[in-house]
Amino acid sequence: MKHNFMLLTVVSAVMSTQVVASDAKVPVNLPESKPGQYVHQAPTIDDLMADESVHPELRKVILKGYDLFMNTQQLRGEYVFNDMSCKTCHMGEGRMNWSGPVWPAATTLPDYRGKNKHVNSLEERIAGCFAYSMNGQPPAYGSDDMLALTAYHQWLAKSAPVYEKNISGRGFSHLGKQIPDDISYAKGEAVYAANCAICHGNDGAGQKKDGKVVFPPLWGDGAYNWGAGLTRVFTAASFIKNNMPLSKPGSLSDNDAWQVAWYINSQERPQDPRYTGDARATREQFIDFHKHTRYGTDVNGKVLGQHDNTGEKPFLKPSNLKPRTFE
Repeated sequence: MKHNFMLLTVVSAVMSTQVVASDAKVPVNLPESKPGQYVHQAPTIDDLMADESVHPELRKVILKGYDLFMNTQQLRGEYVFNDMSCKTCHMGEGRMNWSGPVWPAATTLPDYRGKNKHVNSLEERIAGCFAYSMNGQPPAYGSDDMLALTAYHQWLAKSAPVYEKNISGRGFSHLGKQIPDDISYAKGEAVYAANCAICHGNDGAGQKKDGKVVFPPLWGDGAYNWGAGLTRVFTAASFIKNNMPLSKPGSLSDNDAWQVAWYINSQERPQDPRYTGDARATREQFIDFHKHTRYGTDVNGKVLGQHDNTGEKPFLKPSNLKPRTFE
């Protein structure tokens, strides 16, 4: 009862903040498109329902993909082993610019990906989200669930040009990759306490109501693991700057976004599926990725990631997350 009361208090406070922000017309200082960039307005589910050219069977598959995207927790214990869903990181139904819209994956893949050092398909890109961001096991390539998710991604890309890479609002790198010189754990902790704890909790565990995730965790067993893109400080900083706090996105200063991203990604989380048994060695093996994370470094007297904790997941590496070569 005490937990439910506290949760209702938090939700009410956030709703009040949203109302105040709306009444005060807080400016949303999101980035503007650069000259020459392609700007795509992804279609909505209403557009899908109104489009008579879409075969009813295809519509059902796209709607299934939308359902899985918005409530990936329905796959908990099968493909998902934490408190995340696709929509957690890709906000606005995966359509929102400056929040990692997913449709560019459908227009720019297949392509080489440095993270796993080979050419990736759209299915493989989605599989990576399950393996890292949702600390899970991807649906099998070609399965009904994977088909539904790829169909939804491709629907969002309707009318977008193929292999156009100069895309406005793509990904999470607006602030660049250079971490500020004045970055500190203490400064980030202060920004977190003032702006983030009300939703995500002092312990970063997020909030649930009636067993459903209301605000996702940012660290701990329920959060993304050490191999997820958001462990990169620059990725988290840009996501936070463009999308948080939820009631007034874009209102934090660039420096505050960097500080709180540094703090959040200085906390422990489930192990990187690529773990070799030694965090420092794993960091060096995948340094192109981990040079942007705090994994395998000393933080408050401990080496981040030096553990065997895989969270709720009863395995380390998904069996279908494999390297590919054409040699």
